[in-house]
Amino acid sequence: MTQQSPTTLVVVESAFGNTRRIADAIAAGIGTRTAVIDIDEAPSTVPAGIDLLVIGGPTHALGMSRPQSRQDAQGQGGAASSRGIREWIAELTPQPGCRVVTFDTKSGSLRRLAGSAANRAARKLRGNGFALAARPMSFYVADLKGPLLDGEIERATAWGRDLAAKVGVPPDTPAADAPAPNPSATRSDR
Repeated sequence: MTQQSPTTLVVVESAFGNTRRIADAIAAGIGTRTAVIDIDEAPSTVPAGIDLLVIGGPTHALGMSRPQSRQDAQGQGGAASSRGIREWIAELTPQPGCRVVTFDTKSGSLRRLAGSAANRAARKLRGNGFALAARPMSFYVADLKGPLLDGEIERATAWGRDLAAKVGVPPDTPAADAPAPNPSATRSDR
């Protein structure tokens, strides 16, 4: 059996691992033709054959991370990346036919505040000529380092499934290790 090329690419920036866990759950919801890569490995041009580009990062100071906020996170025990989604999006070249969607992680105590890395990234991408596939989505952590709030992994997996259906990502069998959906999640929870 030959392995098919991915049709969805998830690019993630994560300092404490929480955003990466959400990215992996979204990818599991989308299906097996999805690749997840860290921001430091992301190409400057969307590869040919990618129908959906999913971009995620943590919300720092009500927006996308900056070099100083990444350095601050590293000082608190987080992983350091040489660039964040802000810098990557600035150099990213669109691919005809590829749609994009963004997500972020942020503190559950900031739910009501307007600041969101996902919203800012989506605005920047749209201004750079990308077609947005869906509205940005936020997932929540207990505090700066996490952990993720209860139910967020399941909500991310369900969002991935919804994205795949909405944008017509070719169907396949979900990954065997995909988290089960949260049956108690309601439409208002998404």
